[in-house]
Amino acid sequence: MSSNASGRSGRNEPPPPPVPLRVPVADSHTHLDMQEGTVEDALARAASVGVTTVVQVGCDLAGSRWAAETAAAHDAVHAAVALHPNEAPRIVHGDPDGWSRQGARTPGGDAALDEALAGIDRLAALPHVKGVGETGLDRFRTGPEGMRAQERSFRAHIEIAKRHGKTLVIHDRDAHADVLRVLGEEGAPERTVFHCYSGDAAMAEVCARAGYYLSFAGNVTFKNAQSLRDALAVAPLDRVLVETDAPFLTPAPYRGRPNAPYLVPVTVRAMAAVRGIGEDEMATALAANTARAFDY
Repeated sequence: MSSNASGRSGRNEPPPPPVPLRVPVADSHTHLDMQEGTVEDALARAASVGVTTVVQVGCDLAGSRWAAETAAAHDAVHAAVALHPNEAPRIVHGDPDGWSRQGARTPGGDAALDEALAGIDRLAALPHVKGVGETGLDRFRTGPEGMRAQERSFRAHIEIAKRHGKTLVIHDRDAHADVLRVLGEEGAPERTVFHCYSGDAAMAEVCARAGYYLSFAGNVTFKNAQSLRDALAVAPLDRVLVETDAPFLTPAPYRGRPNAPYLVPVTVRAMAAVRGIGEDEMATALAANTARAFDY
């Protein structure tokens, strides 16, 4: 989850649907529970433009339960469950700022974090839950006082993913070196995805050698995101995914307007242009990669 979407005045109208893709793809990371309208409407709009599968990602215990329930009810939805990196220090310290649905709370300490992680562990055992995430480290919103809880939560999620044989979905914001360090220390699961990849080309090469998947969101289309396009250009084609992170990170030229899975084709076409290949070839690779990355 990111916060780059803007609520600019007069820009709340959903973008028009793009020309449908000829080869269906998956949105590898979305937050349907944070978008307007029903799940059924969102899936129908996405399918109408060739986005036939979505991975619904939880950010706290309540959202993870919702993700699991939604995946159980819809064949086109797979779930990933986790405590967002910023949720862990909030549970421990009672910080009300951030993604939490519950608002202000009494500091719970490590025992409360352990209890929440146990809830994620139970959800991760479900067959329609394909991923554990988004988890990782976030130095943008969490200061030094919260990093101990954040790193402890990250390590616990890695263990949960490995024990259940699920894909690890990484949130990495301003924490590249530490994320790679923890993955190296703990040993990454067989399938690890860097959601909304934010590193540079050199880091992409490190991730490629480790066998990690890199998922690119709408910000790869932003004018100021040349480093992301450079990373995409060097990433192995069989390790690249596409996502919306909706309702955030709406691709250009609709930046600042509401994002949703139906806008994936805009990003797919931009990615194809960066790679210098046709959109059908790009979409074919993305579809196969996402199915392999999430084992569905």
